[in-house]
This record gives sequence, structure tokens and C-alpha cells, in this order.
Amino acid sequence: MTTEHGADHGAAVPPAGVLGAQYPLDDAWAIEAAGDLDLDTLGPLKDALEEAAGRHRHVILEASRITFCDSSALNVLLRVHAATALSIAAPSESLLRLLHVTGTDQFFTVHPTLEAAVAGPDSGRP
Repeated sequence: MTTEHGADHGAAVPPAGVLGAQYPLDDAWAIEAAGDLDLDTLGPLKDALEEAAGRHRHVILEASRITFCDSSALNVLLRVHAATALSIAAPSESLLRLLHVTGTDQFFTVHPTLEAAVAGPDSGRP
């Protein structure tokens, strides 16, 4: 089915913008994410996080624009955390709520800003 914007919603194509910019940031690799992260949209971010975990000792997920995150996305974050030092920077209220409800807010290194996350994976919590 094609919408007025020309998108074919019958195809399994993740929406643009789920995976944002990726860039070196001091000794870390930063990845930006945005929008709804669920089983249908997670692919590009999952691939980027897993590749970064294989190449970098510290990966920072800039999460301020995540609007929804389900258990499949949380599972990816847990696997990446097991493979490298993963910091979550500036998490959205939606992501913070998921981390709190699941108890993983005590497991992940969460920082209030990207700048705080750059200081290191163990530099403190908000």
C-alpha cells in the first residue's frame, strides 16, 4: 500500500531516522538513535551497535530522541553491554521508564548528557 508520501508500507523497510549519526567522540564511538525502537524498526540500530561493540571499547548511545523502546530493543542493549562498555546518554523519558520498570537502570551506565558519557563508562550516574 502506498501512502500520499509514496512510502510502500507493505514492505519491511525500517523508517528513516531510527539510526542517526555515528561518530568518534574522544576514546568512544557515539551512535544516535531516534523514534520507535521495536522488532520491526530495530535492525539498523542493532547492526550499528553490534558492529561498534566489536570495534570499540566504549560505545555511547545518544538516546534523547527515542520515543518508544520495547523488549527486543532492551535485549539488544543488554547484549551490546555484555560485549563492550555501553553508556546510555541523555535517555528519553520513555527509555528511562523502561529501564526503571525492568530494573536495568541499575545495570546500565546512564548519563544525563552526552558530555558526561564521554568522561567514561564508569564516570557516574544522573
